[in-house]
Amino acid sequence: MMTETHTPVRQIVFDTETTGMNQDAGPHYLGHKLIEIGCVEMIDRKITGKNYHVFIKPDRAVDEEAIEVHGITDEFLVDKPMFHEVIEDFLAFVKGAELIAHNASFDTGFINYELELLGRKDTIEDHCVITDTLQLAREKKSKGEIQGNLNLDALCRFYGIDNSHRTLHGALLDSEILADVYLFMTGGQKALELASGADGDNGGIIRLDSSRRPLKVIRAGADDIERHHKRMELVSDPIWMRE
Repeated sequence: MMTETHTPVRQIVFDTETTGMNQDAGPHYLGHKLIEIGCVEMIDRKITGKNYHVFIKPDRAVDEEAIEVHGITDEFLVDKPMFHEVIEDFLAFVKGAELIAHNASFDTGFINYELELLGRKDTIEDHCVITDTLQLAREKKSKGEIQGNLNLDALCRFYGIDNSHRTLHGALLDSEILADVYLFMTGGQKALELASGADGDNGGIIRLDSSRRPLKVIRAGADDIERHHKRMELVSDPIWMRE
């Protein structure tokens, strides 16, 4: 018998916060900069608990409109490292993985803009394969598999994901929530309808134990298949053979 070698699939769910909120204009709009990066690691569609998270000091003020969304102020960022001090650690964390983001071109655009300002010739796409969950959601909506708006909050409501603890946007928190949305949207782990106590509350999303080993795949050999066929010949009028 032959066994199938399993190669773990590594995915990084990723989000950023910035000094400004005009997403349509792109990262060059008024020279806005990154101020937070959050990453959540998944291996074989299981959240491992290994994260990357950093706040970044920009060389400009944070817009008041942006502060109202993410709550990150100039005073908070004053002692944080600058982008050139964190970029190598970030790239080392994500290198070779599938990088997953919602409206990915916005987040990757900021990374690439910052790399350009440093005079570098590489882009984030040189280090990772990019998957945009907004594009995935649009495709599902076109097939009638998703209804309503496609922002992160709306997708949480659609899939029944509890994000009530999300009072402000934050790169790491949004990455954790997006990881759950991605798993639901791509047919992975589901919230189990298990009663817990008198009120029947299922306690939220139930994930597989991240320490669980991958299941071994064992394929039947020729002798196994032959014995199976002979055994099935003993079954009188099997329903799976009826037309």
